[in-house]
Amino acid sequence: MRANVILFWVIAIFFAIMAVVYAFWTWSDPMGTDIADNKPAIEWAGTVILSLTAVLGAFIAFYLGRVHRAQGAELPEDRLDANIDDGDPELGFFSPWSWWPILLASAAALMFLGLAVGFWISFIAVVIFIVAIVGWVYEYYRGNFAR
Repeated sequence: MRANVILFWVIAIFFAIMAVVYAFWTWSDPMGTDIADNKPAIEWAGTVILSLTAVLGAFIAFYLGRVHRAQGAELPEDRLDANIDDGDPELGFFSPWSWWPILLASAAALMFLGLAVGFWISFIAVVIFIVAIVGWVYEYYRGNFAR
């Protein structure tokens, strides 16, 4: 976690510097003048976005630093003598033979196709999505793998 804290502090500092550079760059641009006053003007949208990105990186770095300090112990990825298996948690049970995730992905692709081409296709995608999600949830309640 220490590496994550350092990484997010680097991100926060980088975006803070880039916000200052961007503000100066747009302020000194001869084409970026305020039409009413004919004075150089800062392009505020990009400056604010870069500044808020720096603040977000600082928030995450601060939070992870506090969690790391309160936790007390080192994570396996922070130790030099750790093995790969030390940080391998149990993620859950997944069916390797299940076809329902493929049908769900097809429904999502069809939904995006419907948003791009014709909205009526989205209605078909919603029906396929509902069938696929119900089939995936109740996969172990019927058939060969019923419990």
